[in-house]
Amino acid sequence: MADLKGIETSVQQVAEAIGIALKVEVEIVDNKLNIVGGTGIYQEKLGEKEEQGNLGGNYLYARTLRTGKTQYVADAVADRNYDEKGFGGTVYGECAEICTPIILKGKTIGIIGLVAFNEEQRAILADTGRNMIGFVERMADLLAAKADQQETLENAKESRDEMSTVLETAHEGIFALDQSGYVKHCNVMAATLLRTTKKELVGTHISKLMPNSPAMKVLETGRGYTENEEIFRVGSEQYHFIITVKPYMKGDEIQGIVVSFRDIEEAQKLVYNFSNRTVKNTVNDIIGSGKSIMNAKRQALLIARGSSAALISGEKGTGKEMFAKAIHYASARADKPFVAVNCSAIPENLLESEIFGMEDAGAGRKKGVRAGKLEQAEGGTLFIDEIADVPLFIQVRLLQYMQEGSPSDVRIIAATTENPDKLLREGKVREDFYYKLNVLSLTLPPLRERREDIRPLMRHFLNKYNAFANRKITGFSRDVEELYVSYDWPGNVRELENAVEYGINMAFGNTITMEDVPSRILKNEEEVVKFSHMDKPLSVQVKLYEREIIRKKLKQHGGVKDVVARELGLSRATLYRKLTELDID
Repeated sequence: MADLKGIETSVQQVAEAIGIALKVEVEIVDNKLNIVGGTGIYQEKLGEKEEQGNLGGNYLYARTLRTGKTQYVADAVADRNYDEKGFGGTVYGECAEICTPIILKGKTIGIIGLVAFNEEQRAILADTGRNMIGFVERMADLLAAKADQQETLENAKESRDEMSTVLETAHEGIFALDQSGYVKHCNVMAATLLRTTKKELVGTHISKLMPNSPAMKVLETGRGYTENEEIFRVGSEQYHFIITVKPYMKGDEIQGIVVSFRDIEEAQKLVYNFSNRTVKNTVNDIIGSGKSIMNAKRQALLIARGSSAALISGEKGTGKEMFAKAIHYASARADKPFVAVNCSAIPENLLESEIFGMEDAGAGRKKGVRAGKLEQAEGGTLFIDEIADVPLFIQVRLLQYMQEGSPSDVRIIAATTENPDKLLREGKVREDFYYKLNVLSLTLPPLRERREDIRPLMRHFLNKYNAFANRKITGFSRDVEELYVSYDWPGNVRELENAVEYGINMAFGNTITMEDVPSRILKNEEEVVKFSHMDKPLSVQVKLYEREIIRKKLKQHGGVKDVVARELGLSRATLYRKLTELDID
């Protein structure tokens, strides 16, 4: 809101002008009772407070601020609510006063007081012919207009500063061109990308900065374009940008254009980062509290403290990439890129350019215009999954990269589903590369060796896919839990996740039952029932087979116990007793 403190000079000038014109003393206060302008004794008190700053008081100024009405005190000495002296006197010897509010947009922002200290001045205030009240109210309107103007200027400056901040914090180079194509405004990034200064850019024609740019056509047609790949050569320098151009209009007339641009290599890195760094896995995100997985977590944190290469081994689905991310985000490189390349998913003839980039100086392109994974991972971590699928000649290049102190700073973490020593014996990995890569090693346990973590993982995936599928599945039947805890999970955590996702999609009720278990797991369970209990006492085996028969009958007949009892030749009471004894849900 506008106030008088922003226009102190104008306030003092108005006070002095009124004083000279009317030959009375003038005091001007703001809406907090601070004295911001005055003549005579009041000029000496600038910055102090009137009426002790008590806005709730009943003295003249406080009342005027609350009412927003002009007040005329003809005899201040006799007015017991004029100031703190009360009846019979005034603090500074005032004898009369006209007190007028300064109102802006319905709010009182201050007060002008015309003060008489003698009978001659009292007569001036009482001169109805000169209409003192009307005069001072016009002066109050003048100050209100000045405060409003100042607020508008300050708002404009604030908006300009905010816009400047926005432009300077943008990652793109930005400049505005006038109708003739000359740069009117630009940000620092524009100067950086064009290897010059803002001072040199302003006033320069776009043809000198971006020769033959289609941006000039936008000035003619008013039709902008988005994310256009453009290459320019200026002197000995070559620029490769992604450019967006938009016109800005006044009515139907084109006033100019705004050009935003970024280096294409930075754009490639940005696209990759969006697709690969959206999930920042940490050690705390890895579900499990069993001994084997906790040891793996501790080992990962130890590996994160250094920058040496590391090799993670483990069966498919054990979470090798998740551990690699956990190492990266626990390291000093956490604010730099984590870039992954899956060697088993990329043809051998493309893998080299995928890792090291494509060097093509033809077709107007500069060397390295297609950034490889190593360049994208600058300062961070490159995760190479399935290192056994990396051809030997690429292993040589990677070894050279790690040994020769490349100007790039990238930590390499590799992973394999095979036994690392077996890779070496079978010649799938060069010996020198293997020992350089395996400075630090981490072996992840399969899920069958950490069965205590299966239930927490089931609950985690249940919550995850409930949200994805907009379902409200509350849990698993006891049979499903027992099956999943006893199952060996050859696909490990990934297979368990898929099984839970399948169950959530297939379940009709609010619980995942045996009917919602993937068929491959059910087939495996039947084999387990047949062969896994052969070494147990006969009585135990009989109970296990009896339990399985009753469970299948219940499932076959939808849980109708009378039908099941009749088919099995049991009484209803006997069936209920067996359900309890055999712990069948």
